[in-house]
Order: sequence, then structure tokens, then C-alpha cells
Amino acid sequence: MEQKFEQIREQQKETWNKFSSGWKKWDDLAMEFMKPVGDEIIRLLEPRNGHMVLDIASGTGEPGLTIASMLSGGKVIISDLAEDMLEIARENAAKRGIKNFETHTCDVCELPFPDNTFDSISCRFGFMFFPDMTLAVKEMVRVLKPGSRIASAVWDAPEKNFWVTATMGTIKKNMDLPSPPPDAPGIFRCAKDDVLSQLFKQAGLKNVSHKEIPGKLNCKTTDVYWNFITEVAAPVVDALDKADDETREKIRQEVFQAVKQKYPDGNVNIESSALVIYGEK
Repeated sequence: MEQKFEQIREQQKETWNKFSSGWKKWDDLAMEFMKPVGDEIIRLLEPRNGHMVLDIASGTGEPGLTIASMLSGGKVIISDLAEDMLEIARENAAKRGIKNFETHTCDVCELPFPDNTFDSISCRFGFMFFPDMTLAVKEMVRVLKPGSRIASAVWDAPEKNFWVTATMGTIKKNMDLPSPPPDAPGIFRCAKDDVLSQLFKQAGLKNVSHKEIPGKLNCKTTDVYWNFITEVAAPVVDALDKADDETREKIRQEVFQAVKQKYPDGNVNIESSALVIYGEK
């Protein structure tokens, strides 16, 4: 891996470990929010008893743990770059009595598994953050058995994800932040519906398809939304850390105003949209 990618990987690892406590705190809300995407991934993969499944960028354990709960005689390998996130996944598995899984702290670009190991691979909201997406998909294809399936999810366009833009858009209006390179890891990096599809096809995957999956972030109140987004979203926290107290408070008030304007009845149930991309080896 190139040095610039290695640097990005180490930064990502540090960031996700740093924010693991926030993800643990908000795990119930976050997993409810992302469940429709996980359900679509599972539907496409059709996991069966005896299967070996790899869940990449699993974070606190999904959809890998749900897949494990469906299998008899099979196993799910839950992998992530951040060990602290996988610790939460192990805690979640213990609460649910799930035992047919293993966790592996590893980089998707250097998977520590032999060729043709897995019957299917899931990857929910990981690709946008991989330093080298081309190498990542090649590694996934390498460890996937011939004829087997892979399904991955990425966030759709900004205009369809108010749960992000309500805050990040307000921050950008109030702060002079440097623009990252267009190919830099980020939440909307794969928002165009052909980005990941083309990567899949270039890696030799067949029957590639994509589907839009709508969702809802059911915060109920603006306060819950603000606390959630400022405790789990690294770009938000990084930007607010650079703001003085006056600017930070102005941003908070404008976010509250934007959310209340969109949900005047006070029921903050924010729309989202994701793309699920599927392929076969």
C-alpha cells in the first residue's frame, strides 16, 4: 500500500477508536437507523446454514451479528480497523447470546484470509472511508469463493441525507474549512450510483446491481439529533473543535432552526437514502 494510503488508514483507525464511546452510547438509535440497509444486504446475500461469512467495516457488529444469528453450523467473521469498535461488537454479541462469530482487527486492503474462503461478504457503510477502494474490492474478491456474493452499502447524494447536511451544511456556511480532494475518504464519496458498481465490474464481479434504500433517523427531538450527530460524526466534531464558543453556539442555533423548520410538529424523524450495490464472483 502506498504511503499516503497508510497515513489515511492510521488516521481512520485513530478516529474510529476515539469515537467508539459515542457509537456505544448511541448504538440502539444508530442500528435502528441503519437496519433497512442491513436487511437489504442480508436479503441479497441469502446466508445459509454452514456458510462462512465475512462482515467488513462491521463497527459495533452489524449486519454481521444478525447474519450469525441466522446461521446453524456456519460462522461470521466480523472485521474492522478499530479494535475499540469490535469490543462493542463482542459486548453486543454476548447480550444476544451469539457465539458463532469471530472478530478480526484488520485492514480491508490486507485481509488476513486465504483465497476463496467466504461464501458471502457484507460491507455496510465502509467503502466511502477505505483509502484505496480499488485495492479493497480486489481483496474482497480474492477471499470470496467462486460463484459467491458480495453486497455493500454507501450513502446516497447529500440532498437525500438531511441528517448529515443539516449540520455539515451549517458548519460550512459559518466556517472557512479547506475542501478535501475529490477522491478523499468521506461520507458522500460514493454517492453517484455508478461509482461502486464500476469498481465491482472492474474487479471482475458479475450481475452487478444497485438499489436505493430509504431510511429514517428517528431522533424524536432536535436535542437528541444534535447530541447524536456531535458525538458520532467525526467531521462534525473536528470542525466544531476548531470553532470558538460564539461560532459553535451560532451553528447549534442555526441547526436547531433548520431542523425545526423542516419538522414543525416537533417529531424529528429525519430522512436518509443509501445505495446497496451487489455483485457475484
